[in-house]
Amino acid sequence: KMLSSDVDAGVDPIYASVHDKTNNSFIGNGITVNKYTGVDLDWHDKRSRTTIEMEDKTARPEMKEKHIGLEKYDTIILGFPVWWYTAPRIINTFIESNNLEGKKVYVFVTSGGSGSEGSFKDLKETYPNINFISSRRLRGTETEDDYKEWIK
Repeated sequence: KMLSSDVDAGVDPIYASVHDKTNNSFIGNGITVNKYTGVDLDWHDKRSRTTIEMEDKTARPEMKEKHIGLEKYDTIILGFPVWWYTAPRIINTFIESNNLEGKKVYVFVTSGGSGSEGSFKDLKETYPNINFISSRRLRGTETEDDYKEWIK
């Protein structure tokens, strides 16, 4: 069994594509308590919510539900947008609120230009007890066979 996790700040059709093409359980869009607005997401503004969170490595935005109930899953597909070349801080909240040890964790990112390597490396270093298998940047053009090849 797998869980396809969308911890994006908004709706992204790529997340739905992963869910549809892998036929997995799905958490849903936007797990943050306070949804990010366009003003919050303005990375050019040093006072924007995302800039403040990303500059503070200890920031842990609040989730709607901290404990998601991942016990029944052995594989987690964790998806998020790349912010400041790494995972948004809400991903740290998600990981620290749910026991992912003993599970295979695949990471996919969405980005206009950044790959998944930086986020994947940061997560592996921050959470060495979690079995992060691989990562990739998704563009929305992947086929069901692409997913099957990636997630074994």
